Amino acid sequence: MVGIHYGMKEHERNKVDYHLELKPENGLELALLEDPEFLEGLDWGLPRYGHPEGEVYRHIAEVLGNIDKIKLDPEARRILRVIAYAHDTFKHIEHKGKPRDWSRHHSVLAAQYLAKHTDNKTILDITELHDEAYYSWRMEYLYHQHEEGQARLQKLLHRIGDNIQLYYLFFKCDTRTGDKTQAPVKWFEQTIKNIEIVEF
Repeated sequence: MVGIHYGMKEHERNKVDYHLELKPENGLELALLEDPEFLEGLDWGLPRYGHPEGEVYRHIAEVLGNIDKIKLDPEARRILRVIAYAHDTFKHIEHKGKPRDWSRHHSVLAAQYLAKHTDNKTILDITELHDEAYYSWRMEYLYHQHEEGQARLQKLLHRIGDNIQLYYLFFKCDTRTGDKTQAPVKWFEQTIKNIEIVEF
């Protein structure tokens, strides 16, 4: 079963100035905001636990605000912003049935979409894996599947490699939004030794 679109109606969507809300800073961000396929996902969502803001574009704006709080070099900032734009934008079409088709998870769909616009492996990998730290924490601490959680974490660390700091920064910027629990970020900071912890 494909996710049901329950965001704004078409006539309401046209009232949102995405350029004003998301303040694009480069050509890729501008291109995304001109693509109807991308725009369709921005207005999906109603207020819910973890996302009291509702629509995806509002969540993106929160993540971008967190990125603004970190001292970054221009390339790192560009990478994190592009990931922020796309990371949740395909939730409206992800598979939500049981058993879940993880190949149709919104993060995979987002990475596949971005691959049409960039060949930057860092952007594509972090976009695809952006929820993996949370899922690893959830397996260990909510489901008490310690071995499975650790295996999932190790798989993430292997894939992300030298991009662990950027991954961590995005994970924190994404988690420090709405009313999300901060426990996964605290766990990640205590567990992963080769990251520089940032506070904002």
